[in-house]
Amino acid sequence: MTLQQLRYLIAIANHGSISAAAHTLYVSQSSLSVAVRDIERETGVTIFERSNRGITLTSDGIELLGYARQVVEQADLMEQRYSGRGGEAAQRLSITSQHYAFVVNAFVELVREIGGQKYEFSLREGTTAGIIDDVRTQRSEVGVIYLSHYNREVIMGAVRRAELRFEPLFRARPHVFVSRKNPLAGRPSVTLEDLAPYPRLTYDQGAQNSFYFSEEPHAVEQVDRQIVVTDRATLFNLLIGLDGYTVSSGILSEDLNGTDIVAVPLESDEEMQVGLLRLAGRPLSPVATRYVEHLRAYLAAV
Repeated sequence: MTLQQLRYLIAIANHGSISAAAHTLYVSQSSLSVAVRDIERETGVTIFERSNRGITLTSDGIELLGYARQVVEQADLMEQRYSGRGGEAAQRLSITSQHYAFVVNAFVELVREIGGQKYEFSLREGTTAGIIDDVRTQRSEVGVIYLSHYNREVIMGAVRRAELRFEPLFRARPHVFVSRKNPLAGRPSVTLEDLAPYPRLTYDQGAQNSFYFSEEPHAVEQVDRQIVVTDRATLFNLLIGLDGYTVSSGILSEDLNGTDIVAVPLESDEEMQVGLLRLAGRPLSPVATRYVEHLRAYLAAV
């Protein structure tokens, strides 16, 4: 197998489809298919399972992909060191998280700390199942999700099956995010009954659209008005434009999100435990370790 074939394999795994990888790499789909078949023939393993819904990595494929990433990264380091380009190698880090401002705050601090050094970073906000899968397949080194009394058994089952490790960051009682102009904004706390007249905003969970994989506590509660969104900017715009609400940890960032959204405690017996996902039995890279330190420092200060 060649380095180019390994790069193709990594791109296919990152994009989740041969067609998307081919579009990004400006090569034909047949070239990528041939590369995968050649690697499978040489290694004697099946890398991807193919279905009408696309492709997914097999257990052997996940293991092989981990080695492929290491080989390509080492080859890039060697090329940078000896090709005459000089200088130090770029630091690499990928993070996938639920929609939390504090994750972005820590990311900003890490980038500021690195300053003029070379880096290739990725920060994605995604579905709960997608976060688990990103860390499982090493598309991301770190994931951030939450557990509750309601979802813990199901989510931790998925985490264990993916051979990941959950490391707690903090615990919080649920809060609702509302517009500063919302009639509920000035209250010391609100109940689920108080929220009934307002539209509930939740994040789309894709194919795993189960209450257990929901990003918001109390997702199982039935409401008359609900809007599902995919990104934080849209959600915040609707909080303001429609006097909607969403349930979250209560941690906001005025530096990133301004002052138009406020957090109000929700009267609830539920508790959120937000934590990190990482591969079990594998140490974090130095740059990922530094990111986690920034994350813990930011949370300790709020």
